[in-house]
Amino acid sequence: MRLRDQIAIVTGAASGFGRGIAELYAAEGAKVVIADLNGAGAADVARAIGGNAIAIQTDVTKRADVEAMIAAAVTAFGGLDILVNNAGYTHKNQSLMTVTEDEFDRIYAVNVKSIYLATLAAVPEMEKRGGGVIINTASTAGVRPRPGLTWYNGSKGAAVILTKSMAAELAPRTSASTPSIRSSARRA
Repeated sequence: MRLRDQIAIVTGAASGFGRGIAELYAAEGAKVVIADLNGAGAADVARAIGGNAIAIQTDVTKRADVEAMIAAAVTAFGGLDILVNNAGYTHKNQSLMTVTEDEFDRIYAVNVKSIYLATLAAVPEMEKRGGGVIINTASTAGVRPRPGLTWYNGSKGAAVILTKSMAAELAPRTSASTPSIRSSARRA
């Protein structure tokens, strides 16, 4: 039980990688907030996990939703130790010239802005507990871009660089006697 007494939030946790991460964290002893735009799916995952999980419908591109997600972890479980920014969005494989502005905005809002919003809300809660871990799901597309997914590739490249920069800036924020806030990228 490597995560006993840890409190985690996993975004995009109603399905796919997010669900798998949430289930594994719970199996390792963490209390988990299942956050997803699909509220019914998040509730299904939380029910399947049991008493150590709660669900919250969250649009990770909206500050109020992200703040409510962090508050849910604090209210239900007493704090926050781990944030997994896993929610993601892409466009269908197509010419960079045919992706609409709305699609572009959605890709960057979900894949980049959500990291910004979640970090602003999560770090103060992590500092109250002496540190924490932020994991941002990126993609090989961020380091080995492929044609037809240019705008998605760029958003995942941003996630990779943001993660490295966050790690450099956040690690020293805590005292030498307490854990730091660490950030790491996970590539899907």
